[in-house]
Amino acid sequence: MTVACVARKTKPGAKRKLVLDEFAPYRIVALGHAISGRLARAYRDENITIPEWRVLAVIGEAERVAARDVVKRTPMDKMTVSRAVASLEQKGFVSRAPDETDRRVSMLSLSTEGRKVFDRVAALALEFEDSLLSSLDPEEAAAFRLALEKLEEKARENGE
Repeated sequence: MTVACVARKTKPGAKRKLVLDEFAPYRIVALGHAISGRLARAYRDENITIPEWRVLAVIGEAERVAARDVVKRTPMDKMTVSRAVASLEQKGFVSRAPDETDRRVSMLSLSTEGRKVFDRVAALALEFEDSLLSSLDPEEAAAFRLALEKLEEKARENGE
């Protein structure tokens, strides 16, 4: 895959030809897919899927979270999150309890074993991130993170 210059060569609104290797949304998805595939090896070693890891990560970060909030925090639909939560409960990694203030809301938390799995996979994920970002100098890494934030904000704005 060639690295394309991000600067536009044509004026905005001018007719352009779509070239996938130069199309930013395609490249972002392809990069995400490649990264998820590499990290999936760590998940498989712990007998969890990518959706299960995403749920574990949200719960692990928050300690205790409403099931509905997991959907908001991940790029997954309600059904995928529901299946992942059910599987994690069955494996003994997640427990569910009613919220003290609203009994209709299920609160999720990691079990002792779930915390161990989360800690092991999180360490591998952070190690992988360090390795990936080591190809950038500190200024490039900072610019990359800033660019991601701006793109995420613009994508959310356009989606509303």
